[in-house]
Amino acid sequence: MAIRLLVSDVDGTLVDKDKKLTPATIDAVARLRAAGIGFTIISARPMSGLRPLLEPLGLDGDVAAFNGGIVFRRDGTIVRREMIEPAAARTAMRLAAGAPVDIWVFADDRWYASDPDGPHTGSERRASAQEPVTTRAFDALLDHADKITFVSDDEAALRALYAEVHAAIGERATVAQSQTYYLDVTAQRANKGDGIAALAAALHVDLADVAAIGDQANDLPMLKRAGLSIAMGNAPETVQSAAAVTTRANTEDGVAHAIDTIVLPRRN
Repeated sequence: MAIRLLVSDVDGTLVDKDKKLTPATIDAVARLRAAGIGFTIISARPMSGLRPLLEPLGLDGDVAAFNGGIVFRRDGTIVRREMIEPAAARTAMRLAAGAPVDIWVFADDRWYASDPDGPHTGSERRASAQEPVTTRAFDALLDHADKITFVSDDEAALRALYAEVHAAIGERATVAQSQTYYLDVTAQRANKGDGIAALAAALHVDLADVAAIGDQANDLPMLKRAGLSIAMGNAPETVQSAAAVTTRANTEDGVAHAIDTIVLPRRN
């Protein structure tokens, strides 16, 4: 098959463990585009966390934040926005009330956090490129929330919360883990399957001609819909087994390796 577009996840995929683009990755994306193959990104990050990546990668077209909940461009144009149904957001918050989790709500292009010094706030500061607004008064935000994230290093507790929240609102919202310690709730159409379809349509590319690359459970919907699915070497077995091929880990420039050894050989 001939690949005309590569869509990449960001954290655990495109960037290294320090949340940075490496020169090897930037150069590989440039080679890809020079060969006439499109490139764009989709991420659970907010818009603020994607903007710093756009110039180094030369991305002026559509990119997707919040797993596809917001599609926007570097010039500030918002092409599409899907917010969580308020009743679903409140149900998720009620179910999480007794769980051992920190709570983050993303709304109005801001990050609101129940604990500014939680174990993963440092990482999120780098990923979202902003400081959290500390609050436990989330209710007013739930009428227009882009994403809710429940944060915990207790994997069993987070899996149990996932099961409970998904059972309650899974038909009205997207409930997925973007990392083992993050449980995200986004709008029903804010998932990477619908997101990759929107990005492909904007570039007039059939999904059969799209390659997708990712590392976590929330990447599975796009890996299933892409013509060519690529898992990162650091992805869990469930993700690797769902993909057609596996590349190196993000600590080993896995995206650059995939571009050079998997995608470019399939160009027209």
